[in-house]
Amino acid sequence: MQAVILAGGKGTRLRPLTIHTPKPIVPVVNRPFLLYQIDLLSRPQIKNLILCLSYQPRKIEELLSDGSRFGIRISYLVEASPLGTAGAFKNAEEMIEGTTVVFNGDILTDVDLSRVIDQHRSSGAVATIVVTPVDDPIGYGVVEMADDGRVTRFVEKPRREEVHSRMVNAGIYVLEPTVLEHIPEGRPFSFEYDFFPSLWEKGEAFYAYRHDGYWVDIGTPEGYLKGNLDVLNGRLKSYIPQRPPRGEKFDSQAHLDDRSFVDPSCIIKAQARIVNSVIGPNCFIEEKAEIRDSVIWSATRIGAEARVSRCVIGRGCHVGRSSVLDGAVLGDKSVVTDYSRVRAEV
Repeated sequence: MQAVILAGGKGTRLRPLTIHTPKPIVPVVNRPFLLYQIDLLSRPQIKNLILCLSYQPRKIEELLSDGSRFGIRISYLVEASPLGTAGAFKNAEEMIEGTTVVFNGDILTDVDLSRVIDQHRSSGAVATIVVTPVDDPIGYGVVEMADDGRVTRFVEKPRREEVHSRMVNAGIYVLEPTVLEHIPEGRPFSFEYDFFPSLWEKGEAFYAYRHDGYWVDIGTPEGYLKGNLDVLNGRLKSYIPQRPPRGEKFDSQAHLDDRSFVDPSCIIKAQARIVNSVIGPNCFIEEKAEIRDSVIWSATRIGAEARVSRCVIGRGCHVGRSSVLDGAVLGDKSVVTDYSRVRAEV
């Protein structure tokens, strides 16, 4: 078997974090996001991966190379212009050799792919879609299905009155190569708006696999922060981070709780407090700064007595002394002057 990861989007929902970093390799607990999806693929022994790219592809290729370091062989396809999710899969047609697992490039989950594949084969499906229950399905692709798992209706981002199910598209599919016949070549075509609705309308063997475990879309700042904190707190069962040792430049009077993940290359000054947070490499946390429930990318400086809570802060930023940030999202190289107050959505 092989896999395709659809990683060509510009990550507009996650901006400003994705202006200089393509979404597939944003760090999740200081680890490129794509590696979490590669972990899942290794469980059913999938050894061949096609990455469909468009936005800043060179950065992804330079990081992952041929995949040998991660136990998988990676091939790259770069779209000259965006083709949509199904169009990107069609673009890989010459490389598709059989049953294929397809991932959207922004899904963090611990779904058991071996079970998904087993159900796909036993049901005789040409397409299987993983679905998961959410409290509010507005904004997702809503899936209705029969007792045997056959999809009876698929509506992308329905109006409130159209919602008759809490099951939504989890962004993971198992597809037979015959479905490529339903996808036009060389033009944008969407799984969500075009392909899946047409499958059930035509009565194809289109089935759903229900996943009740961990799942989050990291494609928004809220989802990205949640994903990091969930990994920190062991909610993602497929990957448990190993906390690095305390760095040589961590002051003995600095407080780091057991949940936090702080790169040992950082400088942490006296009486700084880091609680339930991720701190990337080469950061400088000054005296009495406090960081809670936040993610800070590499080479960022947090000033003395600053307070940072529920924030995501990009690379090379500077947060001035005694500033208070609550729910803020800062792109790379942002500067917050001393004594500032920055709230969510500002």
